[in-house]
Amino acid sequence: MATQDDSKTRLTVAERAERRVARRGMRLQLRAAARNDDITRAIRERVVIIGGGIAGMEAARQLLMLGYKPVIVEKDDHLGGHVASWHKLFPDMGDAQQIVAKLREEIMDATIYLSTEISVCNRLKDGYNIVLSNGMSILTRAILMSTGFTLFPAAKKEEYGYGVYDRVITNADLEHWFNTGDDARIPAEPKAVGFVHCVGSRDLKAGNSQCSKVCCITAIKQAMEMKERFPDAEVYCFYMDLRLFGKKYEDFYIKAQMESGVHFIRGRVSEVSENMQGQVIIKTEDTLSGKPAKITLDLLVLMAGIVCNKQAVHTASMVQVQTDSDGFLKSKDNILNIIETGSKGVFLAGTATGAKTIPETAAEARAAALAIHNYLVTQS
Repeated sequence: MATQDDSKTRLTVAERAERRVARRGMRLQLRAAARNDDITRAIRERVVIIGGGIAGMEAARQLLMLGYKPVIVEKDDHLGGHVASWHKLFPDMGDAQQIVAKLREEIMDATIYLSTEISVCNRLKDGYNIVLSNGMSILTRAILMSTGFTLFPAAKKEEYGYGVYDRVITNADLEHWFNTGDDARIPAEPKAVGFVHCVGSRDLKAGNSQCSKVCCITAIKQAMEMKERFPDAEVYCFYMDLRLFGKKYEDFYIKAQMESGVHFIRGRVSEVSENMQGQVIIKTEDTLSGKPAKITLDLLVLMAGIVCNKQAVHTASMVQVQTDSDGFLKSKDNILNIIETGSKGVFLAGTATGAKTIPETAAEARAAALAIHNYLVTQS
């Protein structure tokens, strides 16, 4: 039989257990409150985004939704990067301008500096002090390098005659003409048009062994657009290999052959010359049939490849981000941490690390925005 003293002892033990549970619950609540305070402090911060192309704009959009204050620093006088100067986008042939305009509309609350570059970036104990070319100074704990790419300078491939023959242009020149109709080099009614793939890509002599990933599909898109405008023209694509890996890309290629009537010839163009009429004469070999070919064209389009933005390399050096063996900015690794770098608080997105499609670029930008959020909260 339990005595009165035993009852008091058991009650005391129960009370102690209850109090321990209460104290533990209070500690958890305090920790949660402290973490919420950390998150609140973090999301009031500025995040500097270097580059206002698709990657920079999409990252800014995501950071705004997370409650941050993104600051876009863009060296050109407009947002959108290369896509802003494109006409239609493969494989759905959507309007490139609408994509850029939609993103621009959704980042109206971001701070945007156009025609501005990074002058100085000083490492601080907990972040960076960035001085802009317009004299502004920004303190931040996180930087996103979305510095994009440049096109290979086609004039370096002297055998193709860019800058020498009037009827030789680049893929960028053709996109500009699609948008504006302004290019005296493009004849009013071309009867034959050729596209040369891999100009400055997969070319050790040109200093770029990498595939530019989107050149094949861009050439097909542009060839189809030329057939739409000039149905009676003969349009040729001269390629080494067709690398069509994306969603609906193979269907796009089949459509170009079966419906648009684009001719695909496997072989490198070995020589380009000009006749008395100003037409371009190309020599190549069809490696599938083993026969040489000589074709007279009214227009030759060079598919200039994607190479690293040299200005980006200079800016990256300010924050101790290295250049990889392919010339692009170096990620922490190329599998799971491609958006991270070896520098604290510095992240990467888009074609700063290599050639990518727009969907891949946008996906990386979203991942980078989340990585920045996690980093800032953890640091807080």
